Amino acid sequence: MSKHQNKVIKNNESSGSSCLKSKNIMPKDQKKLDSMRQDAATIFNNALSAVNAFSAVKNHCRVEEGILYIDQFSVNLNRYNNTYVIGAGKASANMGAAIEEILSDKITDGIITVKYNHTFPLKKIKLVEAGHPVPDKNGRTCALQILHLAEQAKKDDLIICLISGGGSALLPLPAPPLTLSDKQKTIRILLSCGASINEINSLRKHMSLIKGGRLAEKTWPATLITLIISDVVGNPLDVIASGPTVGDSSTFRDCMDVIYKYDIINLMPEAVIEHFKKGLNGEINDTPGPDDRIFDKTFNRIIGSNIEALTAASKISKSLGYNTLILSSMIEGDTFEAAHMHTAIAKEIRKTGNPIQPPACVLSGGETTVILKGNGKGGRNQEFALTAALDIINENQMVILSGGTDGTDGPTDAAGAIVDSNTIIKALNSGLNPVTFLENNDSYHFFQKTGDLLMTGATGTNVMDLRIVLVK
Repeated sequence: MSKHQNKVIKNNESSGSSCLKSKNIMPKDQKKLDSMRQDAATIFNNALSAVNAFSAVKNHCRVEEGILYIDQFSVNLNRYNNTYVIGAGKASANMGAAIEEILSDKITDGIITVKYNHTFPLKKIKLVEAGHPVPDKNGRTCALQILHLAEQAKKDDLIICLISGGGSALLPLPAPPLTLSDKQKTIRILLSCGASINEINSLRKHMSLIKGGRLAEKTWPATLITLIISDVVGNPLDVIASGPTVGDSSTFRDCMDVIYKYDIINLMPEAVIEHFKKGLNGEINDTPGPDDRIFDKTFNRIIGSNIEALTAASKISKSLGYNTLILSSMIEGDTFEAAHMHTAIAKEIRKTGNPIQPPACVLSGGETTVILKGNGKGGRNQEFALTAALDIINENQMVILSGGTDGTDGPTDAAGAIVDSNTIIKALNSGLNPVTFLENNDSYHFFQKTGDLLMTGATGTNVMDLRIVLVK
């Protein structure tokens, strides 16, 4: 059993809504649905275990006779005077614990920043908790300390950088004269307008002293090895955590294009717009490109990703008796539309047996986007689940789980939610209106009332989201 499995809350408590015209409709076959819900939780928890950050580092890295092996790549630790460890991300503390165990007394010094409550006991590496997804002062202080540690490294030193999802928000070091407040406001605007993570990160890079390859710029000519757990669709190295150790192909022009695309120029801080315009005019150097010589001694390795979680989920679902299909690890776009697409596939399975015969398990990963319309509380996984629950109200024996692999969904303490074909019927009988909650982006409080929140706590990893659709 996964160490996270016993943390998932009971998902068989009554659910509720009043979007139907009649009340007191009796739920069907809830016992069978409860068994399927447990299957979904088991699949999710096994997927989490497969991409645990501590295990990911140990599976890819080892030291033998003073040689550090990272898969087929190797470095002789005895050639370096000092070995420093730096990093940022929701899973970086767990990564740090594994590196401490592997390198032991080879570590000279280190500092890592993580999201609040995503800690892990460390011995030699300093750990700082900071704000995510909106950066805070703790993040800025730690980013500055990381930069100073990187700058003190010399030619014969080794720096190991541990990056995981959330690293962008956890390394906030605005380029003067920009302030942390400017960056906070910009990120809030981008999150609320529906900008993709790639678009958001292009702006982050060009507002920063540390992102978009600038951290590697500061470490040169030391040797820099970055271990990465990806939380971005397709695993583009320059996008994960805004690519602090990777050459950047985006430009100041791209930043302005994003601002015009979403028509937010009048909402943005004046200083940010002025900063980007100076970049366009050549008054500020752009981020270092992929061909810059500073990357000659920089090596980046992905050691964990969404497809690994899906592969583990597929294996366990098959063992539970489901015909299993991995739909994609690259689902993105509007959460509302993504939910409809998944329920359409579930209905097709029920009606025609395509693309697989029931009992069926359809798995997908990626990261969708919620466009905020209300002032409620929730996240993309809870919004996905609530939308899906409305879609499958007239179906039978369907269960859908949507959860963030880091254990959090938006600004909530839930990983997501789990629903079934009785969820809305029971909600109706309880006098709740799911449509009202959905329109107010308040899925968290809806599922809090129905008992359908998926609670895991911090999982020690972050490889985007995992969605599980079961049909019997």
